[in-house]
Amino acid sequence: MKTPAAHAIVLAIGLALSVGAMAQGMTKVQYETARTGVSAELKLARAACDSFSAHAKDLCLAEASGKEKVATAELNARLTPSEQASYKVRLTRADAQYTLAREKCDDLAGHAKDVCVREAKAKAVTAKANAKAHMRTAVAHDAAYDKTRKAQGVADEKAAQAQAKADDISTAARTDAVKEKSTAAYTVAKEKCDALAGDAKGNCVKDATARSSKP
Repeated sequence: MKTPAAHAIVLAIGLALSVGAMAQGMTKVQYETARTGVSAELKLARAACDSFSAHAKDLCLAEASGKEKVATAELNARLTPSEQASYKVRLTRADAQYTLAREKCDDLAGHAKDVCVREAKAKAVTAKANAKAHMRTAVAHDAAYDKTRKAQGVADEKAAQAQAKADDISTAARTDAVKEKSTAAYTVAKEKCDALAGDAKGNCVKDATARSSKP
C-alpha cells in the first residue's frame, strides 16, 4: 500500500497540477502558459515518484498521470467551453480514477483482488453513465432554451408588426380626421360667403379655400 510519505507527495502533485486548470475565461496565450506549467509539474511529479519503489512507485505515477490528464482536459474545456468539452473532462476523470483504483487492486490477490477490480470497474461505468446523463440533460436544456428564445423572437416580431399596423391605422385616422375637419370648416366658410356678392364674395371664397388648404 502507499506509504504516508508517498501520499503526501502525490497530494502535493495534485494541488500543483490543478492550479492551472482553475483559471476561467482563458486566452490562447494563457492556455499555452498553463499547459506548459502542467507539463512541468508532471515531470516534477514523476521525479518525486522515483524516490519510491515497487507498488508505491506505481501508485504515485498512476495518480500523477491521472491528475495531469484531468488538468489538461479542464484547460481545454476552459479554452473552448462546450457541453462536449465538459463531458470529456468527466470521462477523463472517470478513467483516471479507474486506472488508479485498478493499480491499488494490484496490491491484493485472489478473490479480494477480483472484487476490487469489479468495484473499480463498476464505479467507472457509473461515473461515465452519470457524465453522459449530465451532458444529455444540459444539451436538452440548451435546445429548450433556444426554442423558447426563437418562439419569443417570433412573438416579439408579430407584436412589433401588430404595433406598426396599429400605428399606421392611427396615423391614417388622424389624417382623415384633419381632412374631414378642413372640409367641414371650408363648407361653413363658403356658406357664409354665399351671403355676400361681387368681389366681396369672391374674396371670401378665396380666403376660405386658402384656409382649408393649410395643414
